[in-house]
Amino acid sequence: MKPALLEVMRMNRICRMVLATCLGSFILVIFYFQSMLHPVMRRNPFGVDICCRKRSRSPLQELYNPIQLELSNTAILHQMRRDQVTDICRANSAMSRKRRVLTPNDLKHLVVDEDHELIYCYVPKVACTNWKRLMMVLTGRGKYSDPMEIPANEAHVSANLKTLNQYSIPEINHRLKSYMKFLFVREPFERLVSAYRNKFTQKYNTSFHKRYGTKIIKRQRKNATQEALRKGDDVKFEEFVAYLIDPHTQREEPFNEHWQTVYSLCHPCHIHYDLVGKYETLEEDSNYVLQLAGVGGYLKFPTYAKSTRTTDEMTTEFFQNISSEHQTQLYEVYKLDFLMFNYSVPSYLKLE
Repeated sequence: MKPALLEVMRMNRICRMVLATCLGSFILVIFYFQSMLHPVMRRNPFGVDICCRKRSRSPLQELYNPIQLELSNTAILHQMRRDQVTDICRANSAMSRKRRVLTPNDLKHLVVDEDHELIYCYVPKVACTNWKRLMMVLTGRGKYSDPMEIPANEAHVSANLKTLNQYSIPEINHRLKSYMKFLFVREPFERLVSAYRNKFTQKYNTSFHKRYGTKIIKRQRKNATQEALRKGDDVKFEEFVAYLIDPHTQREEPFNEHWQTVYSLCHPCHIHYDLVGKYETLEEDSNYVLQLAGVGGYLKFPTYAKSTRTTDEMTTEFFQNISSEHQTQLYEVYKLDFLMFNYSVPSYLKLE
């Protein structure tokens, strides 16, 4: 059965879960606040939106006011994904008394494409390298044509892409209101294992070993050798999990972006995302974004077989040695990501 069909079946269940742990409900004061009455699909009987400008239609117009009379299955699926986020945000907001205001620093993951009126919130370990490459092609004004010709390290140079936090408050408000905002998500624990494998099992990632590995080993490993404390290059997955659920960790500093929750990176409860793409349907969802942006005829999402990709089966193996107590605590950390993006509790988990 196709992932998209399975997702629709799960979405048909009414979410009545009461969130045991509230991670906070935010209020936008100086930034554009999208009310919980999100835009809904509507068909224009005249075929052309009345507010359509003389030039090509914007991505938002293509999404919410499609020219065709019948909404596609893809459009309906994305409406359901938006509704799922809305429902979970409402439930979390109702249960939480915490309030905070977004600052420009909260917007540093939102990449802006002025020419095509797009805002992309990148989530590490969810194909963000290839999407940054695409954004460089879209914003390069002819400098790039083939995204795969852009080296991976160049795609992650911050100066190559403009993010929303670099704009003034009025400019931020305008773009949040007028541009199509999208992000891509992944099954939370599969993404977490992918981050662990990439940052702690690859010998070339010495900066992560020094920055985080040494700290994790010092806190979580009894009788650690001096070499392990100095290099930090042999962190076990069990130690990584213990570090994540340790209350001292989050009191000390925010999670690194590679294992931070999507809820905290992209703020989907107060920034209304028009499209939520999924890693499980990556190519289909990505090309839908490009189609809405009016570039689908000449630009496609780059795909290639990646033999080292973290799979569900691999994730299951990594969690076999994690105690049920630690599994439960870790699930609570990523619970909103599971619920908001309609991921089921993994069958391998032994929750208490």
